[in-house]
Amino acid sequence: MLISSPDLARETGLRHAFFTREGGVSTGIYASLNGGLGSRDERAAVSENRARMAKALGVEAGNLVSVHQIHSPDVAVVTGPWLGERPQADAMVTVAHGVALGISTADCGPLLFADAEACVVGAAHAGWKGAFGGVIGATVIAMEKLGARRERILAVLGPTISAAAYEVGPEFAERFKAENPTFSRFFTASERPAHWMFDLPSFIAHRAQEAGIGRFVDMGLCTYGDERRFYSYRRTTHRGEADYGRLISAIALG
Repeated sequence: MLISSPDLARETGLRHAFFTREGGVSTGIYASLNGGLGSRDERAAVSENRARMAKALGVEAGNLVSVHQIHSPDVAVVTGPWLGERPQADAMVTVAHGVALGISTADCGPLLFADAEACVVGAAHAGWKGAFGGVIGATVIAMEKLGARRERILAVLGPTISAAAYEVGPEFAERFKAENPTFSRFFTASERPAHWMFDLPSFIAHRAQEAGIGRFVDMGLCTYGDERRFYSYRRTTHRGEADYGRLISAIALG
């Protein structure tokens, strides 16, 4: 049902989980632990799945908090469950106990952040747009405003599409190279002419290093290649399926 990071597990006062697609009640293409509030799955099933995740994290069902993700660098400060609509953002930070920050992904990079000494945690949805646009650095700045120090922050990257499965066209690659010619190192030639394989996890690691955090860990889990455990937007697209489930990665102060 969940995967733990040994690095985060060693930090005191934290609870976290990179939930897999196993252990829920959803059926069909959503089977089985779909946590996606934006999916077209039955809402009752998603609610039950999220309640199971909240229980595993030791928080109340309504205290597993998510944002309306829009591939932005925007960060929301969480003090408790939302009153009304979820804000549009792609990262969250908190010093509140009893609330879990839950990021939704299905190939993009889920990042969990922690400064255990300052009791500040964060979570970010880092697809290529968010990582390119600065969501990682923005999360670190937001954590600092709550008392964290970037040199103490640990960030762990959970299940993410790997370079072996992420083929992109020439316009995509040129956008990165135009921003910084050294970004060419995140692309290798594809078997298809004028196409490239993009290494999103390595680019996320680069952005984390740029942000000056103390430690970055990539768990090395590919969403596309492990259908039993993970949902994948790209795999769904290749199959022509109507929708896809969402994985939840979450962190809370214990």
